[in-house]
Amino acid sequence: MIRILIVEDQVILRESLSAALDALPDMHVVCSIGNAELAAAAVRTHDVDVVLMDVCTENDANGISATRVIKKEFPDVRVVVMTGMPEITFIDQAKSAGADSFVYKNVGTSELAAIITSTADGYSTFPRTRSSMFSGAAKLSDTEIAILRCVCEGKSRKEIARDLYMSEGTIKRHISEILAKTGYDSILRLAVHAVADGLIVPQLAPDEPPEPGGSATS
Repeated sequence: MIRILIVEDQVILRESLSAALDALPDMHVVCSIGNAELAAAAVRTHDVDVVLMDVCTENDANGISATRVIKKEFPDVRVVVMTGMPEITFIDQAKSAGADSFVYKNVGTSELAAIITSTADGYSTFPRTRSSMFSGAAKLSDTEIAILRCVCEGKSRKEIARDLYMSEGTIKRHISEILAKTGYDSILRLAVHAVADGLIVPQLAPDEPPEPGGSATS
């Protein structure tokens, strides 16, 4: 019997995964949680063979970081990292954190169960990397990259339009095209991952100069 911990922030998906895996004769979901920061504590509390770990969970908790903690403290516990986001660097990050397998959420129950079983048996499964947001069919134009960079710098749509000499409507249209190309549903989430993965290096605003007549401190 493979004892499974599910870490998934979407309640409907978490419950459906639990039900589907629990219905299999050789699997038992011992615990399911929505916050990756609580994963290590759950492993300490329950007898777990395999952790099914989402990349991004509640309160912006990072499943990759949680995987690293679990593998360091419980090296015999197998971890399958999963994501619904088509970001290629998650695979390399998961491997670096010690993950044993990696799966996208669009797989069926039978395929997921097979990956869990093989992972529990000591094997690893990693998909072939997908195209980067800067290459292939998902390649962003120079304008789209400039807009994404502005978002990474925390600028509003109005500020982006001003800086790039475009209308707000044009910026909105470009953002829609960026999301369509990359498969994300939020430009802010895309920006977070672009910065975290080193794909965009935002230019930080310089410190404001002191007010005229202000006294200097020594």
